[in-house]
Amino acid sequence: MAGPRIFLLSPARCGGPRAQMLFNPEARFDLAVRLRELGGAPLGEVFSFLSGLYFRGKLAYARAFGRPAQGIAQGYVITSNRGLLPVDTLTTLEDLRSFGEVDIESSDVRYREPLQRTARELLRGAAGSEIVLLGSVASGKYVDVLLEMFGSWLTFPQEFVGRGDMSRGGLMLRCVDENRELTYVPVVGAVRNGKRPPKLKRRTSASL
Repeated sequence: MAGPRIFLLSPARCGGPRAQMLFNPEARFDLAVRLRELGGAPLGEVFSFLSGLYFRGKLAYARAFGRPAQGIAQGYVITSNRGLLPVDTLTTLEDLRSFGEVDIESSDVRYREPLQRTARELLRGAAGSEIVLLGSVASGKYVDVLLEMFGSWLTFPQEFVGRGDMSRGGLMLRCVDENRELTYVPVVGAVRNGKRPPKLKRRTSASL
């Protein structure tokens, strides 16, 4: 039987037009009302709204293929100032505003220290688990800190190399449709940049 597997999801951008829709005090659609008046909404749902296809693909993929250890979530979102948060963490407008105030740069202690702290906590609760990064490995903004903490346990989908965000999102949704996992390889020593792969074919199923 395969061992535990936990997914780390790169975050959505907390600015731009879709974020402004959530911050609009007159907005009456369901997600905006929950964020503003009803104690918040799950972080994964909020970031799916902000990011669209890419984050929606990551969230669906983590829910479909995560095998967490007892007491551990299937997926954790990398945040700019609170480290790793479970995808179902209730999030408010104030949380969202605070995320937008810190850039994700490994040299920024406001980002780096919470990520290190929560990664240590995850390691204690999920020792021996495979940790899969669903995000870009082409730059160091995620992997520089995560490799320090997880080392050879940190993997990523090999099929991500050369793909843009939208292509990755579409690929993951297709994998969920087909109940087919990607190929996970260690970040250490991996080829992290490459040629753009062929364009994805149109999805035949759109259940998500």
